[in-house]
Amino acid sequence: MLEERMIKMTKLALMGSAIALGTAGTAMAGSHGDISACLITKTDTNPFFVKMREGATAAAEELGVELQAFAGQFDGDHETQVAAIETCIASGAKGILLTASDTSSITPAVQQARDAGLLVIALDTPLSPADAADATFATDNYEAGRLIGAWAAGQMGDAAADAKIGLLNINQSQPTVGVLRNQGFLEGFGVDLGDPNRWGDEDDPRIVGHDVSDGAEEGGREGMESLLALDPMVNVVYTINEPAAAGAYEALRAIGRENDVLIVSVDGGCPGVQNVAEGVIGATSQQYPLDMARLGIEAIVNYAKDGSLPETSPGLDFYNTGVSLITDSPVEGVESISSEKGLELCWG
Repeated sequence: MLEERMIKMTKLALMGSAIALGTAGTAMAGSHGDISACLITKTDTNPFFVKMREGATAAAEELGVELQAFAGQFDGDHETQVAAIETCIASGAKGILLTASDTSSITPAVQQARDAGLLVIALDTPLSPADAADATFATDNYEAGRLIGAWAAGQMGDAAADAKIGLLNINQSQPTVGVLRNQGFLEGFGVDLGDPNRWGDEDDPRIVGHDVSDGAEEGGREGMESLLALDPMVNVVYTINEPAAAGAYEALRAIGRENDVLIVSVDGGCPGVQNVAEGVIGATSQQYPLDMARLGIEAIVNYAKDGSLPETSPGLDFYNTGVSLITDSPVEGVESISSEKGLELCWG
């Protein structure tokens, strides 16, 4: 086990060095050449995290910051993220931008980084507890969920009272971002919540069940099949993200029900917005990962210069990087933009 961990850390160090070399020339020429930063994402394949890395890289080049980027091998790869934090501490980084796979188990490693003087900013996914990080730059994920829930209820009208709701989450560990989107959706749809800090304890008879997708298309298909086994007449499907939504759609199409089920989601990547335009997804909430990463790099520079910490948005305990509902079937009272506009703003 120790040998595997050392091999993993060596690979991380080599990967980080290669990325750092890509910005070294800019760092030497810029005014902040002595500042280094780390970006640690859940994976390096999800378009959301690809765009986040692009935003961080562009900001680092502009500001002359040396950037190291790391990612888990899959969504939920906690050990690789811990090893990445340790590598960042050892390399003398001034700050870490982190999208945590396990929002509670990562906190001891985060505290180790903060004790070493690094600024740690959670991106997109708040830690548990949220104040385990110095700051959070994120979509208001609860609002993102509430918007698609309110849209789905408005789209169904009176039929919402007899809806059969299936929910496809990330995984059983219930990371903060998954809970926020799920509970926001249910509130928006008009479901009374149990404990708002977890999903699955609601007693509304309209809920057929919760399943998991790992945020992937295959997982979405399998999760949808499991929900259909519970009740083949599910007619509203919440999905944690758009790859899961695409998988759910395929499962529904396999039984000829793709045209009579409302699917809603969160992300706003280009493939997902295109699926809104094509009628695969009824509505999605678009978030802006490039802005999260850009603002995070700027915050690390400010912290390195004068020790200042990022501010929060009014009324929130994090900095809100924005969210927009995208649909081509607007509902009165739920502000939205079209898929055409969404495609102009999308990523991936």
